[in-house]
Amino acid sequence: MEKEKLNGSPDTVLEDFLRTAVSESDSSKASTSELEVAKHEKPVSIWAGFLELFRTKSRRYLAKDPLSSLKLSKRFSSSMRELVGVAKNPIVDADLNYFRPQRRNFTLSELLAATNNFHQENLIGKGGYAEVYKGCLKSGQFVAIKRLTKGKQDERTGDFLSELGIMAHVNHPNTAKLIGYAVEGGFYLVLELSPNGSLANMLQVSKQKLDWKIRYKVAVGVAEGLRYLHEGGQRRIIHRDIKAANILLTKDFEPQICDFGLAKWLPERWTHLTISKFEGTFGYLAPEFLMHGIVDEKTDVFAFGVLILELITGRRALDYTQQSLVIWAKPLLKKNRIRELVDPSLADDYNLLQMNLMVLAASLCIQQSSIRRPRISQVLQLLKGNRGSLDIIRRCRKSSHWKRHYEQLFSAEECKMIRGLSGLSMQQQIPIEV
Repeated sequence: MEKEKLNGSPDTVLEDFLRTAVSESDSSKASTSELEVAKHEKPVSIWAGFLELFRTKSRRYLAKDPLSSLKLSKRFSSSMRELVGVAKNPIVDADLNYFRPQRRNFTLSELLAATNNFHQENLIGKGGYAEVYKGCLKSGQFVAIKRLTKGKQDERTGDFLSELGIMAHVNHPNTAKLIGYAVEGGFYLVLELSPNGSLANMLQVSKQKLDWKIRYKVAVGVAEGLRYLHEGGQRRIIHRDIKAANILLTKDFEPQICDFGLAKWLPERWTHLTISKFEGTFGYLAPEFLMHGIVDEKTDVFAFGVLILELITGRRALDYTQQSLVIWAKPLLKKNRIRELVDPSLADDYNLLQMNLMVLAASLCIQQSSIRRPRISQVLQLLKGNRGSLDIIRRCRKSSHWKRHYEQLFSAEECKMIRGLSGLSMQQQIPIEV
């Protein structure tokens, strides 16, 4: 053990650093609000201190592969892991191998060659803190390279480790695929390139209009991805920036949630986080975040409701006149005036039941009160038209006429399906989920 310390083993350096940090904090006993205060006071210094310590004691490990060596010993106490989460978002865990071998550590020269020195012609996306470039690796694989560009060095370090930690942890067909990273000359994330770009581009820029089948597929796929983030992993992940620009479309138009730059881990025993720093995209921000800085799963549910409205209407969440899509749509949703909501480019070319379910889901997701919004798993059940989702409808504080409308839709569709099967033999009949 003594020899390992003298050699500056990455495990020992990280453990010693966090043990020292823990001794200066009583994080394991703090309330949610107290932990949030600590999070906003020390995030940069903790990461900066760690990286400086790591660089000075483990230069040869860092030069070889700076992130593959971030493996925590199982001796970590829960309070140590909790402090990492308070500092920013936890990027490591004693029981999980976040930084898997297949994630490549790219050199800067490889990324420069792939993007033609980050030429402006290859720029495919730009945000407040990063730029995204299209690139082609030596192997011929096309990639999207996210380069962190703004903020102080220490802030970029924390943001990079936070996003990398979350992306390396998630693995779902409806989340973006991380190929690797680079830390030479800056901070870079290398992702699989989605051939059809973003949903925002397809809805609002591209001349190729999305037909209804694709729109419905995207809504269900994004809900599947969010359910995985909220309920499917060992940690609850709140994305915090669900929007059309952050939904990528594969060659088969399968949606993938990307850009985890604002994402947060939410500890199991916490009901919510309170964020003092204002971050996000106007038009998608939930009322409780705007007023109180409260973040939980329902924050993503609200943004998803706005995304559904974009799919239905073809409109932007916030148009060029700064008109909110939610404010425009709410009177129409309340009166169930679907024809006035539907994107004119669709005309009547859509499935009526699916359209009604999308309208209903949007209406439930964008409710003012987060308590009244359904969980994303319930929204998914509703979008798929599961019979059990009628219970969700009945529990909603809506007019009896509004509820009856959707009950009749379910009943009518069920009767239609049964009639369609009436000519089949008993052996041919299969159970149908409506």
